Amino acid sequence: MATWDLSNTKHHLLICNGSSCNKAGAEELTQAIRNEIQKRDLDDVIHTTRTRCNGRCYDKCVSIHYPKGTWYKDLKAEDTSPFIDSILEDEDYTEKVSHTFTLEGFVRSSGINRGVSKDKEKVKKASKIL
Repeated sequence: MATWDLSNTKHHLLICNGSSCNKAGAEELTQAIRNEIQKRDLDDVIHTTRTRCNGRCYDKCVSIHYPKGTWYKDLKAEDTSPFIDSILEDEDYTEKVSHTFTLEGFVRSSGINRGVSKDKEKVKKASKIL
């Protein structure tokens, strides 16, 4: 595995490649994003990481942009160019935003909350085990 010099990196994209996202085209999305970054000679500016499940399976395909903290949903390979444009312009690709990060925490974009609520008691018990 390569070790990248991240000193010029401004953006980090986490691209979900869990099973639900893979069934919806995550591999094609990952390759399209990486090809677009390479085509634009942005390898030093935008770093990508292929992840396992990010827990937002209903929103497949999911990508997370850091350090901004914006979560994107329903991404397809054909979204790549405007998605990269939005990152470079420091704007959200608004039609694909799932959640944005604020000082109060993550805020869901308008629409239905598509996700599973965590059982707080189970989470509390699990954290005690760790």
